[in-house]
Amino acid sequence: MAEVPLYSHHIALGAKLGPFGGWQMPIEYPTGTVAEHQAVRTAVGIFDVSHMGKVVVSGVGAKEFVNSVLTNDLNRIGIGQAQYSMLCNESGGIVDDLIVYLAGEDEVRIIPNASNAVSVVAALQALAPHSIEVIDNHLAQGIVAVQGPKSPAVMAALGLENDLHYMAFADVVWEDASVTVCRTGYTGEVGYELVAANSVIVRLWESLLSVGADFGLVPCGLGARDTLRTEMGYVLHGQDISPDISPVEARTGWAVGWGKSEFVGREALLAQREQGPQRIAWGLSAIDRGIPRAHMAVFNAADEPIGETTSGTFSPTLSKGIALALLAYEVHLGDEIFVDVRGRKLRCEVVRPPFVQTIIT
Repeated sequence: MAEVPLYSHHIALGAKLGPFGGWQMPIEYPTGTVAEHQAVRTAVGIFDVSHMGKVVVSGVGAKEFVNSVLTNDLNRIGIGQAQYSMLCNESGGIVDDLIVYLAGEDEVRIIPNASNAVSVVAALQALAPHSIEVIDNHLAQGIVAVQGPKSPAVMAALGLENDLHYMAFADVVWEDASVTVCRTGYTGEVGYELVAANSVIVRLWESLLSVGADFGLVPCGLGARDTLRTEMGYVLHGQDISPDISPVEARTGWAVGWGKSEFVGREALLAQREQGPQRIAWGLSAIDRGIPRAHMAVFNAADEPIGETTSGTFSPTLSKGIALALLAYEVHLGDEIFVDVRGRKLRCEVVRPPFVQTIIT
């Protein structure tokens, strides 16, 4: 199990650690997941997400090459902007969802999920022409996320770029070190993700904790990251999306450049969109008391199986259970359905995420 550059800092802060994507990661700190979640919604939190992959694709025509592989259309954005995209297999399943950063026509940076980073690098290397180099910086760099309504003030106090549009990024110099400041995140709140060499990430973490104390900043673990992203309806690879779940089924088709002439899985996805999927993603909001979890069976009012939950949690913001689920295409918004929670049928309403409203633009 790999250790992130900030591993000893998490130990010193009393974090509860656990395995995630092949890395030992902080699940929660002594404050607890609910308090960490609420800090991000009302003030500011800091996450170590150094387990995420870091890939650079460079060489003449790098943008064109990446655009021919991933689903979204890089021609929709300009240099200095980021884009949510996916790497699919030939049958249309999602190998990984990732963020693409367009640094130039000849340089594209990609942040894949931790457990899929090796697969993404291998796929890109296998498809790349000789003029294109695919560089894996997974172990050389770390990432810290600063998220919450007070995150711009924390960034400014540390002398870091904070005046960026959503899904934009900038390469800056901080204390003589190179840092990429990305106006991105996985919480639904205003926030930033900072990418830098491991040694710089350690300094950034320490400085952010020190400066952020005046703004109510708290360290947050993967527990809060999960409750925050579920409230927003953000998908998690390996649960809500996978090589067996397509963008059409997962409702992530908005990140597909349907007009592009080429990307992996294009023909299969076009056919599925034309025919219509047999299952599709929905949100579930608990009516009765109870907490749905991933991989629980879902039934209609006639007690017929209609699908399965893919993610589920207690929403600290709403104080009730919520879930994401893949359900039969015949299910409709507003339907009353039932989740089998360890033998008890939990009554839920079919809703369209996000479950909470935030301002991230």
